[in-house]
Amino acid sequence: MMTLGLDLGTSSIKALLLDGDRTVATASAPLTVQRPRPGWSEQSPQQWWSATTHCLDELATRHPRELAAVCAIGLSGQMHGATLLDANHEVLRPCILWDDGRSGRQCEALEVSAPQLRRVTGNPAMAGFTAPKLMWVRAHEPALFARIAKVLLPKAWLRWKLSGEFAEDMSDASGTLWLDVAARRWSPDMLAACGLDETQMPRLVEGTAPAGVLRREWVDRWGFETAPVLAGGAGDNAAGAVGVGAVRDGDAFLSLGTSGVLWATTAGFAPAADRGVHAFCHAVPGLWHQMGVQLSAAASLGWWARVTGQSEAQLLAELRIATEGPASCWFAPYLAGDRTPHNDSSVRGGFMGLSADTDRRAMTQAVLEGVAYAFRDAKDALASAGTHIRTADLLGGGARSAQWSQILADVLGIPLHQIEDAEHGCALGAARLARAAAGGGDDFAKPRRLRSFEPDRERRRRYEESHRRWQSLYALARQVPAAQTLAA
Repeated sequence: MMTLGLDLGTSSIKALLLDGDRTVATASAPLTVQRPRPGWSEQSPQQWWSATTHCLDELATRHPRELAAVCAIGLSGQMHGATLLDANHEVLRPCILWDDGRSGRQCEALEVSAPQLRRVTGNPAMAGFTAPKLMWVRAHEPALFARIAKVLLPKAWLRWKLSGEFAEDMSDASGTLWLDVAARRWSPDMLAACGLDETQMPRLVEGTAPAGVLRREWVDRWGFETAPVLAGGAGDNAAGAVGVGAVRDGDAFLSLGTSGVLWATTAGFAPAADRGVHAFCHAVPGLWHQMGVQLSAAASLGWWARVTGQSEAQLLAELRIATEGPASCWFAPYLAGDRTPHNDSSVRGGFMGLSADTDRRAMTQAVLEGVAYAFRDAKDALASAGTHIRTADLLGGGARSAQWSQILADVLGIPLHQIEDAEHGCALGAARLARAAAGGGDDFAKPRRLRSFEPDRERRRRYEESHRRWQSLYALARQVPAAQTLAA
């Protein structure tokens, strides 16, 4: 059975053709982020569509027979983005993205006005979630807010372009703060707290369920033999979980992409909002998950590459696997704030402990370690909620680095595993969900492990001590005012 997975990320669109569990071909197209003010992060939905058509045009050119045989399409998407449509289905403004931090004050107001928030949604109010973004729009763009007919997450908008259907899956909807996560349905009370109602939301579906059929014009353009069904799909992390087969209670993975995620699949709804742990629905029916999230994971290395004028590969090539343990300086990776455990959209990062002898290699190692320490904070937060991760698979572009993977294993104190198709985990998961929606079953097998990284006892001991000292950086960072404050 031939299926297609489309992953709408922050930095690119990826498309993956899947025949059973064999990847046939991939295509990608880059995306850019607009930052019109400090702390703001936006994208044009039209850019998503242009990148999607580029990927499908490329696959139609290079693999016309395989693409024509596709019977179902699955969607994976960056979570939390607020895509606003008017009554004519026109986009009202650029999408406010997941890493946008402008709505900090709205988060505080929502916690007060909706005391049921954490009980119903399983999460604290965070600037990254969708609900505070709509409260910001209501406060600062009231005329535009009054015209909103539909509020869509990024992949729901892409589904509408492909099929004409307004539908969203449970995992992505969990990140809005409008979902009753235990009951897997929209919460009228949480919508009302933001001045919205259910008519402005897409209908809800499970990730494995059919949720639309490709429009005839696109069937003709890309030469499909029959109109493919669109699966409910998943938010990016839930799609990654399906891609790595994390569909049983206790399964775990670490995603080292633009943002960072430490994921654990759970058999039930298990919130721990006081530690900044996310408790969301899985894309697979009858399952939930917990996540610890940091906003600048591989993005931290990307930032450092831009500052130094080196490529990420060049910076990594200067390192050896750190047999001696921690670097001589520290880095706090709060470039866009922090989610787990601090839930602080305004804190910012930086280096500490620099001396006249500090060189670029040491600072690069500190960046990798700072991200690893933030993952350790997330692991501890999950443990406080009763979830103890013993081993995890690796996802995301950053996971290609053996140096970074070993540092993470040493800091976390658990074995980590590089796997096949790790770079395409979200698109792979989307294609697997498409197969389920087309009646091909939901046997989401685990991919082959390529290499394992065991924690070294001595480095683990040294990193334990370094992590305890590194944790003081958050309090110091909170005392340093940002160069430019965020909008109210």
